[in-house]
Amino acid sequence: MRLKAPVLSALAMLVLSAPALAQKHYDPGATDTEIKIGNINPYSGSASAYGAIGRTIAAYFAKVNAEGGINGRKINFISYDDGYSPPKTVEQARKLVESDEVLLIFQSLGTAHNSAIERYMNSKGVPQLFVATGATKFGDPKNFPWTMGWQPNYQSEGRIYAKYVLEHQPNGKIGVLYQNDDYGKDLLKGIKDGLQGKIAIVSEQAYETTDPTINSQMISLKTSGADILFNVATPKFAAQAIRKAAELDWHPLHIVNNVSNSVGSVLQPAGLENAKDLLSTHYIKDPTDPAWKDDQNFKDWQAFMEKYFPDGDRTSSFTVYGYAVAHTMVHVLEQCGNDLTRANVMKQAASLKDLSNPMLLPGITINTSATDFFPIEQMRMMRFTGERWELFGPVLSGEVGS
Repeated sequence: MRLKAPVLSALAMLVLSAPALAQKHYDPGATDTEIKIGNINPYSGSASAYGAIGRTIAAYFAKVNAEGGINGRKINFISYDDGYSPPKTVEQARKLVESDEVLLIFQSLGTAHNSAIERYMNSKGVPQLFVATGATKFGDPKNFPWTMGWQPNYQSEGRIYAKYVLEHQPNGKIGVLYQNDDYGKDLLKGIKDGLQGKIAIVSEQAYETTDPTINSQMISLKTSGADILFNVATPKFAAQAIRKAAELDWHPLHIVNNVSNSVGSVLQPAGLENAKDLLSTHYIKDPTDPAWKDDQNFKDWQAFMEKYFPDGDRTSSFTVYGYAVAHTMVHVLEQCGNDLTRANVMKQAASLKDLSNPMLLPGITINTSATDFFPIEQMRMMRFTGERWELFGPVLSGEVGS
């Protein structure tokens, strides 16, 4: 009996602690069977090309549900259209939080649009997670601890472009087409910071998202004498700029920001022949690049598209992006276990260490901490051949303030 007593005591302690181990913690939007995730996307309006992202995410979550869900819970994905209008974004965010009672809002798209709901989301203590914008302002855990980006921030991207032109065209003259909002100004700041005044910017032409075309801006940029063009525009206007440059018989070193380098959604509408020799950056796998044909992760994406999103565009980087960011979101929720509180969701999102992702370029990983809300800070340069993007050079990293 003396030999058995410690064993019995240990068993008793295990039985007593079992309820504590099994205890579940929920906030609104989570139950034993369901996780409600909200989303706001421009399925209509000037940026409707991005609607492919929301549709891909919905398909990915359908895949996850078909495979048993997250720790046995099915995802209830509620996605609303805001027409790329910030006031509508506010309306939809309130609906998701107060009426639908989602656990979090995931991948709300647009810089001005996320800015419009950022204070509301933080005042409510509801995660505004992996927002679909590279605006640097969404990596501010001190002032906005409930808001986090995902993709590389615009200022880092701008500095990478600046480094490239300083090395390859140091005597050039720069023209910039940019969207007149926080997104456009943020990337422009990165370009200027990277240039350090070493190359002249001879023309800055802003456009509004309500403008029908950017034809007048492109004419002004050409007449300025610029031989380097930074195309800081969303898909519709980026495509217009590529096409207009060809119509004007203007052939500057043309760099398009990575939110608008999709072959299917931007370059094909612009005319592939007009896009030849464009430069950009990337951090996810290009679905038109044959380099990935034997990559198992790429094959898995193709199988996913075939089964869960057969109508989706397999030449568009937006469908790759949606798949990749949804993969990260699922990882975070899996890490939450049975503690599906909003605070724990943010804690897990801010605890990612060298996390791989099946559709990120090799060598690029996801890292966050309580003081670092920039999950991806690495990119590579690439050039469009007239048929596909071709990567060149090493993986480049850029940190804000460096």
